[in-house]
Amino acid sequence: MARSPETIKVLVADDHPMLREGLVAVLDTQPDFEVVGEAGGGREAVRLARRLEPDVILLDLEMPGVDGVAVLEELRDAGSAVRAVVFTAYDTDERILGALRAGARGYLLKGASRQEIFDAVRTVHAGGSPLQPVVTGRLLARMRDPAPEPLTPREREVLDLLAGGLSNREISGRLFITERTVKFHVSAILEKLGAANRTEAVTLAAQRGLVRLTE
Repeated sequence: MARSPETIKVLVADDHPMLREGLVAVLDTQPDFEVVGEAGGGREAVRLARRLEPDVILLDLEMPGVDGVAVLEELRDAGSAVRAVVFTAYDTDERILGALRAGARGYLLKGASRQEIFDAVRTVHAGGSPLQPVVTGRLLARMRDPAPEPLTPREREVLDLLAGGLSNREISGRLFITERTVKFHVSAILEKLGAANRTEAVTLAAQRGLVRLTE
């Protein structure tokens, strides 16, 4: 298919091969899109984004090794000009806000129509920030009701171990969960406590009586 002079170079990053291939096939139907690369993991997504310099990356959040939010943070910190559209099954407030704070320009839930995907890529490339109505609704609700969500029982367990100075790997071994899952819980804890890092989270948690610090 002949490409438009204003071709938008797209990188697709998703760890599910069939979904990734489907996205590539759908994007290839558009004369103004050129899929320049595919990544099956976060580390590969960062590497290809730096090497191929795409205009837009269509990025899943749940990927092995380095998750989507970490990919966004690495690209942002490296000064990358790529504009990211998150394409994920996750619609929790923490994941949406975390991705947007890390630099995502758009946020689509899996199940979006092909036209929504096309529109999102074009809008982001043009400098806009497309959000599906369900995502916008969640953000508006969060703004109207800023009360923090309570920590889940598992998040409380992770917080207790954070307060004990354990690393993600040590928490993973103690709770018999993957390090990636630990990272998700830590991100949720930071968001709910309004903390910028682990140390601040533990300090705020102690002030609220959620953990007891030992000397």
